[in-house]
Order: sequence, then C-alpha cells, then structure tokens
Amino acid sequence: MTAVADLVAVLEELYPPGTAEPWDQVGLTVGSRIAPVTTILYTVDCTAEVVAEAVSVGADLIVAHHPLLLRGIHAVTDDHPKGRIVTELIRGGIALYVAHTNADKPAGGVVAALADAFGLSGTQALVPQPSPSLDLIVTFVPDAQAAAVTDALADAGAGEVGSYDRCSFRSTGHGTFRPLPGADPYLGEVGELTEVAETRVEMVLSRDRRSQVVQALLAAHPYETPAFHLVELAPAAPADAGGLGRLGRLADPISLRDFAELVQRALPPTGGGIRVSGDLDRRIELVAVQAGAGDDLLDIARSRRADVYVTSDLRHHPASEAREWPDGPALIDIPHWAAESTWLPVVRGLVDDQLVAAGTPVPSVISTVVTDPWNYAL
Repeated sequence: MTAVADLVAVLEELYPPGTAEPWDQVGLTVGSRIAPVTTILYTVDCTAEVVAEAVSVGADLIVAHHPLLLRGIHAVTDDHPKGRIVTELIRGGIALYVAHTNADKPAGGVVAALADAFGLSGTQALVPQPSPSLDLIVTFVPDAQAAAVTDALADAGAGEVGSYDRCSFRSTGHGTFRPLPGADPYLGEVGELTEVAETRVEMVLSRDRRSQVVQALLAAHPYETPAFHLVELAPAAPADAGGLGRLGRLADPISLRDFAELVQRALPPTGGGIRVSGDLDRRIELVAVQAGAGDDLLDIARSRRADVYVTSDLRHHPASEAREWPDGPALIDIPHWAAESTWLPVVRGLVDDQLVAAGTPVPSVISTVVTDPWNYAL
C-alpha cells in the first residue's frame, strides 16, 4: 500500500518545503498521512469543481500548486467557500497537498516547465537562489585526540557536504605555547615553552549550527583554552541551483509578433487571452519568464538584458513605467492559470518515475478543470 506519507516524501524531495517563501503555506493541508493513495489528481487550484472531479475519478490525493489556505479561515463551515471545500475533501476521504513557491524555484519546477513550453534553451534562474550560508571551523588538537574532536564536531553538525557527512581535512604540524601563572595546562608546565605535535582539523558547517559546533569543540577539546577560528565562506552556488524566474534563448531569433503567437500556441486557451506591449517587429532571442504574478521582477528582467519578459498579472503602473526604459524588454502578460498548468505533466512524470522506481506505482490524472477565474472577455 502506498500511503499519503509516501507521496509527501517524494514531493518534498523534489520540492523541499524549506525553500518556500516565508509567507507561503505549503505541504499537507488536509488529510491523514497514513491514509492509502490509490489515485492522484494534479491541479493548479483546489476548487469545489476540482474536488468534485477528484470524487468522480476516484482520487484520494490532490496535488495542487496554489495553497487553499494561504489566507486562512477561522472556522470550517459551509458559510465560507474554503470551509465547504475542506468539508468536501474530508467527506470524500481526499487529502490535499500543496507545492507552491518551493515548486516555482527548482530546475524541474513550475517556471522551468513554462520556459520549456516556449522552447527556451540554456535556461538559468533569473534571480538565483542564494546558496546556504556556510562557515569553516579550524582548530588545532594534539594528534592523539584529533579523531575524538573531529567526531564531536561531526555529531554537532559540522562536516555535512551534499550527500556526505563527517567530512574533514586534517594536516599535521607543531604548535607552541607557554602557560602563564594561573593556567592549568593539559600539556607542559607553567612558565615553560611547550612544543606539541598537533593536527589541524578543518570542517564546514551550516551557519545556523555555529553555536552548537563551537560548544562541542570547547567541550571535547583537551586544552584549557583551545585555539580555533571561524571563517564565513562566500556563497558558491552551483551553476543552476534554481531561483526566481528563468532566462533562456530561442533557437532562432523571431519577431515579437511571432513570439507572441508561439506563446499563445504553447498555452491552453482561457477567457482572458494574452496581452503584448512593445514593437511587434522587435527581434526576440533572450527571453525571461516568471510563472504567476511577476511584475516585481521587471527591473531584474531589464538588468539581465532580456528582449521580452513573459509573466502574469502585470499591473498598470509597473508595466507603464517599465515601457519607459529604452533598454527595457517587451512585455507579454499571460493568464496565471495557463502559465502554471504547464507544470502539471512535469510533476506528474517526476512523481510517477520515482514511484515506479520504488515498485509502488500509483495511477494519476491531470485535472481537466480550467480554474482560471476569467471565462469571458470582450
């Protein structure tokens, strides 16, 4: 039996919740982790119509992009639309899992799917995800105690590098010191210069573990006053560690008019359609994209010298001001739901692959409900 918890583990390996924005609400929203999953339904939004669809196809887990309870409610009653949706989920035995801004950022995420739908190549984050803040701790230990001190540092969280732990570098040399009156030296005598064969131990650590690692060093080191130093390491993210938006190139430059038509063909139709701002004959090659509301990245798209910026929910004033920059990109405003729906087959494929590899495949369905709120435009 495949349980909700098994699917949660797969999804959170793909889209770690810790990478979500601080204001976001991601993860398991409704349901029991021990409940069995026989069918998964993928959707952008969990609406009443989507819940009815889940019931009709026999889905007991909905994986959604947008949080149902981003703006929470204080009572689960039929008086509120969200209360009715939660009630129907529980009544139907359907769990709800949300991957939102944590699914936007990685190379296999929502924005990458949108960039792929437009045929962009060589894509990278428009705003790279900051790399973890790391320190390097260095200490000097008598040779015989080097292994014990290294173990103590590792137990406190130092030495974790990627998929490895207890990573360290050791080199040997000679240390000197002279205990002064009042000292209680582990080696040597007060007033006498002492030379000791020592091992230099170096280990990296996450900066949020600095205090506990230093305390472990002080507790494990045999010297009364250990010599050590901490160095804050400069960020060194991989070439594509994910982040906000994507930037990529078309295989061949085309006009803005032709590119807008390409965008329209790549997206499912909605009532609102797409909007274009710029010279329709402009040459388009370098393309910036951001799924969801993206006018906060207008200046970034310009600084990255994009020829066009494709996003959703562009507001009048930011878009108007962006047009005034002579080196600014052309703008294409696309429906929010349509942009993010391009991710659904991607996440379905990634989850299916992992479940098949584990020998626990689960049938899955992509929702056919268009949850874009606009259904008619004049």
